[in-house]
Amino acid sequence: MEKIRALIADDEALARRRLRQFLAEVPDVEVVGECEDGRGAVELVRTVAPDLLFLDVQMPLLDGFGVIREVGAGNVPAVVFVTAFDQFALRAFEAHALDYLLKPFGRERFMQAVGRARRQIGDANVKQRLDALVGELSERPRYSTRLAVKARGRTVILATDEIDWVGAADNYLELHAGPNSFVVRETLSQLQSKLDPRKFVRIHRSTLVNIERIKELHPLFAGDQVVVLHDGTKLQVSRTHRQRLMALLDEL
Repeated sequence: MEKIRALIADDEALARRRLRQFLAEVPDVEVVGECEDGRGAVELVRTVAPDLLFLDVQMPLLDGFGVIREVGAGNVPAVVFVTAFDQFALRAFEAHALDYLLKPFGRERFMQAVGRARRQIGDANVKQRLDALVGELSERPRYSTRLAVKARGRTVILATDEIDWVGAADNYLELHAGPNSFVVRETLSQLQSKLDPRKFVRIHRSTLVNIERIKELHPLFAGDQVVVLHDGTKLQVSRTHRQRLMALLDEL
């Protein structure tokens, strides 16, 4: 039996590991590559030519929809989208009969997606639906430019460009914007999906930073680093997220 060749494109190491683990339980699927950003996904789709692509919607350098636009819907394999939180995109996937995995996903939901993906492979109508999906999503504002946050009993409209960095604790976030800080009940992944990945990068599992606020980058031990913001704030960069940060800084 010829195996289905699968490619994983996701910027979160935990999500890639979960996908690999679940795919290892599917005998007729083999993983032929993985990458952590959109540019790498475009290159691998072109060189590896997989049958099936697990594609993260929110990735640095180029998001999932940008990958499809650049490769071309006619050249993209069967796709299962992976997303942390994007209600607009979820409605669009469903409207165009395209499957998705909402993080964090479990084994049962994953197996359902694989079963549906098998039916996509070789289906010419899938290419048309992908093209229609990208066209629909390209008509909306890609990322939020303002957020409504509560502060001392009132709602403040905060421009995302004003955010210096975000720290996470459980299901709460603390948004730091100059001398002000705001607490919101949301996960870091949910907020990150709303922000432009060319401006905001995760440097630690619990920290998101506006790269325009970074002044200096200092080495630590064991591959870790510290970023120093223009206001003097120091934030640790983990080894897991260092490569992504450096790729974005190289784009400046």
